[in-house]
Amino acid sequence: MKRFNISLADAQATKVTPVKPENFDFSEYAAYANELNRICAGFRDAGSGVAVYRRMRVAECFSYGCRDMVSSLENQLGALKMSMEYKADVPNFIEPWYGIGTISSAFGGEYSWPGGGAPVMKPLFRNIDEILNHEYMPVAKSGIGKHTLEMIEYFMDKTRGMLPVSFTDSQSPLNMAGQLLSLDRFFFELLTTPEKVTGMFDLLADLSIEFNEEQIKLIGDALVFPGHGFASSCKWSGLGMSDDNAIMISPEQYLSLAAPSVEKICQKLGGPVFHSCGDWSGWIEAVLGIKGILMADAAFSVETDPGATDNLESFHRFAGTGIILNARIVGDLNTIERQVRRLWCPGMKLIVVTYCRDPEEQSMAYDLIHQICC
Repeated sequence: MKRFNISLADAQATKVTPVKPENFDFSEYAAYANELNRICAGFRDAGSGVAVYRRMRVAECFSYGCRDMVSSLENQLGALKMSMEYKADVPNFIEPWYGIGTISSAFGGEYSWPGGGAPVMKPLFRNIDEILNHEYMPVAKSGIGKHTLEMIEYFMDKTRGMLPVSFTDSQSPLNMAGQLLSLDRFFFELLTTPEKVTGMFDLLADLSIEFNEEQIKLIGDALVFPGHGFASSCKWSGLGMSDDNAIMISPEQYLSLAAPSVEKICQKLGGPVFHSCGDWSGWIEAVLGIKGILMADAAFSVETDPGATDNLESFHRFAGTGIILNARIVGDLNTIERQVRRLWCPGMKLIVVTYCRDPEEQSMAYDLIHQICC
């Protein structure tokens, strides 16, 4: 039986050879992306169907390496170059990722850098009143916000705006709460003063919207949706929200307390796109109840996530809704086939995200997935 490999720094990562901007063929990748974006447009407009995305995630760019924008871009250019060898329907993109805590930095938080790991932000506050009474700043004025915008400017300058680029990963207000307040205290506040918690969520939403507007000014037409960990395209819409703490509260609490701030952030960008690590199959109805939701993401093999769901058939609930399911499946051809056969049913809009070892295996996986989901 396959198990999650705890010795890996990033189970979804691919080792790539970095490429300097002066050695990257931007016209070639732009033409490649344009070709796949036509497929993405057809998938967007279809009532149901399948698309295959071979994600090229570089581990260093989502850990200690995010601090160095030069090497981050070179690694991501290497990923884009390699991705063209793998048969797929959705192009890869570059992302100015700079840790988790972007919006929380408006309250004065800064990153700590554990050796070899991703940056972390330790909670600054003891209770929610301290947060609500604290003098905050625009995210663009914080140290983390400034660095993120400088990274976007660097990426856009070096790529001449010819490559697809996403927003940085800003997280949902429910996730942001853990960067401001210890989670035990946060859940106490959620139970005892829910009106104060929703007030904090609303404030975090406003800060997110403002910072997204700053990113749009820099990225312009190169922007892809929904961004970050999702299959993305300039032909799609919606904003990806990492909402991992959702499964730590009840589905009813999530819809009434947390979802409105997500809906507010995503409204002008087309609608919410949901992600949570672990098994959120018990929250499917709540996720489908998010107003305007366009897509949701989950892990569907134990090699992807140690808490991946084995309740695949419950996701048939997505059939006929028009809401896309972004299904990450780390594993060999047999794993992909088994999980896709369990996951697929007529009426679904399914993106199968693969991590095949080589172009030959990817080509076989691509053909097999389209055969199963025809």
